[in-house]
Amino acid sequence: MDYLKGLNPAQRDAVLQMNGPVMIIAGAGSGKTRVITMRVAHLIANGVDAFNILVLTFTNKAAREMRERIMHVVGEEAKNIWMGTFHSVFAKILRVEADKIGYPNNFTIYDTDDSKSVIRAILKEMNLDDKLYNANFVYNRISGAKNNLISWQEYQQNDQIQADDFSSGRGQLGKIYETYSNRCFRAGAMDFDDLLFKTNELLKRYPEVLNKYQHKFKYLMVDEYQDTNFSQYLIVKKLAAVNENICVVGDDAQSIYAFRGANIQNILNFEKDYPDLKVFKLEQNYRSTQNIVNVANSIIANNKEQLKKNVFSEKEEGDKIKVMRAFSDNEEGKIVAEAIMQERSTKGMKWHDFAILYRTNAQSRSMEEALRKINIPYKIYGGQSFYQRKEIKDLIAYFRLTINPADEEALKRVINYPRRGIGDTTVDKIILAADQNMVTVWEAVINPSKYLDGRSSAAVATFATMIQSFQVITRTQSAYDAALHIAQHSGILKDLYEDKSVEGLNRYENIQELLNGIKEFSEREDIEEKGLEVFMQDVALLTSDDKNDNKDADTVSLMTIHSAKGLEFPQVFVVGLEENLFPSQMSLNSRSDLEEERRLFYVAVTRAERRLHISYATSRFKFGTLISCEPSRFLDEIDARYLELDFTAKPAPSASNPFFDDERNSWNKRSGGDAFSKPKPATAPPVKTTSILAKAHVPSPGFAPSDTSNLQVGMEVEHERFGFGKVINLEGNKPDIKATIFFKEIGQKQLLLKFAKLRIL
Repeated sequence: MDYLKGLNPAQRDAVLQMNGPVMIIAGAGSGKTRVITMRVAHLIANGVDAFNILVLTFTNKAAREMRERIMHVVGEEAKNIWMGTFHSVFAKILRVEADKIGYPNNFTIYDTDDSKSVIRAILKEMNLDDKLYNANFVYNRISGAKNNLISWQEYQQNDQIQADDFSSGRGQLGKIYETYSNRCFRAGAMDFDDLLFKTNELLKRYPEVLNKYQHKFKYLMVDEYQDTNFSQYLIVKKLAAVNENICVVGDDAQSIYAFRGANIQNILNFEKDYPDLKVFKLEQNYRSTQNIVNVANSIIANNKEQLKKNVFSEKEEGDKIKVMRAFSDNEEGKIVAEAIMQERSTKGMKWHDFAILYRTNAQSRSMEEALRKINIPYKIYGGQSFYQRKEIKDLIAYFRLTINPADEEALKRVINYPRRGIGDTTVDKIILAADQNMVTVWEAVINPSKYLDGRSSAAVATFATMIQSFQVITRTQSAYDAALHIAQHSGILKDLYEDKSVEGLNRYENIQELLNGIKEFSEREDIEEKGLEVFMQDVALLTSDDKNDNKDADTVSLMTIHSAKGLEFPQVFVVGLEENLFPSQMSLNSRSDLEEERRLFYVAVTRAERRLHISYATSRFKFGTLISCEPSRFLDEIDARYLELDFTAKPAPSASNPFFDDERNSWNKRSGGDAFSKPKPATAPPVKTTSILAKAHVPSPGFAPSDTSNLQVGMEVEHERFGFGKVINLEGNKPDIKATIFFKEIGQKQLLLKFAKLRIL
């Protein structure tokens, strides 16, 4: 059992516990992946058939890494483990069982863009206001319903849901959901949420199918369990019901995806489902210095809802965490860029050793400008992925249509690209004919003479014949040979080759890169089936983490904190630590939302290995107006013993200011000594702001927000945090009216009335 060597006692105990319900609470940097892989290897080494093990992850990248590690221990048997993302594993099951719920086995998987395209078409057909019924909003509403296992029928029959929709002026959402579901079904397509929704439907409606997979998957392991939603929770619970050999791994302190349906209660209440649960806590952090771990602990200690653990590090104490103040968001970018330049030159580091993390994508602008000015190379994560580029989506649409000719979105995308004389009017006629005759659009396409005049009919017939010829090739050729044939004979390669512009050349090279990737797929030895259909399933199930994979370029990484989860960097800069930005203004309405923001800050801090920098600005442009900002409450929660304050930014020469001296003294008093390694004179701020440690305003007894719909300039108000003030300006239209208020204690602030909690005096 050499694979047990190198495990600490807690890790070893978790690996050796083979049977029964197990929960592994894995603190940041505690070797979670190592424990999961060694536990699976231990199961196989002790006689468990690899075919009976199911391991569920949240990214394909994580699954690949685990499988490779397991192979080093148990060899080729690791290939037989059912391992992958929730969506990839259940897509595999659905392809086997699809006929039971009325779907073809070759169903298409719609990505977010495909789904929104269908929704936009429905909105247009229903003559609905696309501002009120924004496609993103509608998509998220439907997604939320599916993740809570609410069908369109249940959606329309739920009085509370209907009341909410009608009160918001969106009473047609239920009808849109119904039409969207029927449109996807007609096209033989499932969206990402359907892969879980339909799996739940399958297991509920067909007990024999549930029984089959309950006995097949005798051992279940779920990674990142804190990120599971209700739909995922229910599938896992059903599959584990017979054997109860279920092991979940996660960290409640890193639950940051409530906005996409993740429910932290799944991990907090896991013991209620399994009273004989065995719990193992991985508390040693192997990633970060002691100071960074101590800061993270002092932050998360403020959350009430958590599984208690004592994360510690036995690495060096490390540098104190530097807190930097800037006078504006632009200056914040300048300070960060110069700090990266200095750290790199003095410590001999690479650009890729640095990451800048922010709460919202909009914050990247000031960082990018500052990095460019001093020629620091950088890469932004979360931008357009390779598979979202137009030319790639065009060719993939041909692949999709060839595999599943009922795929309406794919057909609409390519029927006249490259141009072949089939205009929008002709396409509209085809779609209308399909609706009226209750057939798929493809059935109308292969019988065009029934619905179209001679010229249009001939062009459509030629297109249909071409797609049918692609189907023959795809059934007999490898993924690469079929893809190359389609790229050539569809006209895409020729069309892009003839475009001699720089953009045209890039698009042509991107197509070549896609074909190279398919060639590599066709030559893989770890998969038996190498057809285009299998490749397309892999592409459809790529997660955002897989799409944005780093190619080891020597660049500074810029990304949102959500995108940074699971990553680590020697030096991390967390920027924008200001109230209403981080924590977000939207999170201040409830304790659960605020605690999620705090967990997000915890995730940001624990990405750092050796050095952590935190910055904030005292003013920032918002909606085109310069507003004053106060430091985030999260900064107050950090034990000052671990901090080093740098308030020395100098936009213009100025004398020392008592305001910052008081601020500095306050920090020093908390830390029991000098919080600065090299004290320097500070300069006066351009706008008045509160001390980073100033006590929040204590609301008046019985404080209750007033109805501000009739608020007027000149009125005196009380804010529960900012104190007493006077309204000096109102601008904008309902519901986005902004009030400029001068508060006696902190100066002028601009607030959105729909979020501000004001008591009118």
